[in-house]
Amino acid sequence: MVSSSRTAPGRGRNWVELPNDVTASILSRLGAIEILTSAQMVCVTWRNICKDPLTWRTIDMRVDLDDQRHIHYDLEKMCRHAVDRSSGNLIDINVDIFGTDELLKYITDSSMGIKRLRLAHCYDITNEGLSEVASKLPLLEDLEISYCSFSHEPLEVVGASCPLLKSFKFNNRWYRWPREESNDDALAIAGTMHELRHLQLLGNKLTTDGLRAILDRCPHLESLDLRRCFNLKLGGKSGRRCAERIKKLRLPDDPIDNSELVDTDIDYGSNDEDNPSAFPDVDSMFDYDEYEFSSGNDYEDNDMDDYDVYPWLF
Repeated sequence: MVSSSRTAPGRGRNWVELPNDVTASILSRLGAIEILTSAQMVCVTWRNICKDPLTWRTIDMRVDLDDQRHIHYDLEKMCRHAVDRSSGNLIDINVDIFGTDELLKYITDSSMGIKRLRLAHCYDITNEGLSEVASKLPLLEDLEISYCSFSHEPLEVVGASCPLLKSFKFNNRWYRWPREESNDDALAIAGTMHELRHLQLLGNKLTTDGLRAILDRCPHLESLDLRRCFNLKLGGKSGRRCAERIKKLRLPDDPIDNSELVDTDIDYGSNDEDNPSAFPDVDSMFDYDEYEFSSGNDYEDNDMDDYDVYPWLF
């Protein structure tokens, strides 16, 4: 007996008949790589939505290293293509691994309205490269820099150039040996980022003196994440200040499993619910038995040429 919850054969609704706003909502759950390499090739309707500049207000270029297709892509070129499609509407962008000074300059030259920027494992972006673009991010409210190679110097420039900055994540690997202490990052934050509400410093080398400077100079802090900051000694006055003032406090020994970048190792691609950085499994969100695609090839010969669809192929 066929379950009554399944649509009878031949009576399925066509995907292309979905309202455009519903389709756009579906596609927004994909990353930029999935949209450019897969979703936009489904049909003309999806292709047109994927070309809408408003689709590219958010560009998520996080990379699943387990997906071998990526070795065939020039991800920097792909990111530039996505930025071009935004036509200046970009407000939120994630860049993983392949970021360079040139790409960061291209992004900020093309988009003056960016409010959120995330850079992870971008070892080819230099102190000078980040400092150069900071003045082009006057509306920036949320900045994440995780496992890159920046010193404190560009942090000072960013803090001075981005007066609306409310959330800052500056995450590093922690090495127990050799043991090093440095308050350079903390002092750069305390000296320039006075409007912060949220601060995350995974694996930082700051000491209690650096923490005290942050508490003194960032009076609006509501959440503070100090996991793996093992130079801190929070049993005294600084610990009491944190406990009394900070609404959401994560201590050095607190578990880090719920962090977006789970460990010191690069860990992308899992769709486990404990890994919010993974792209959603779109297949699991819909009952495909209820919908079908229109038959035949929806594209005319001149709708899509190879370069238009794959300008980033090596």
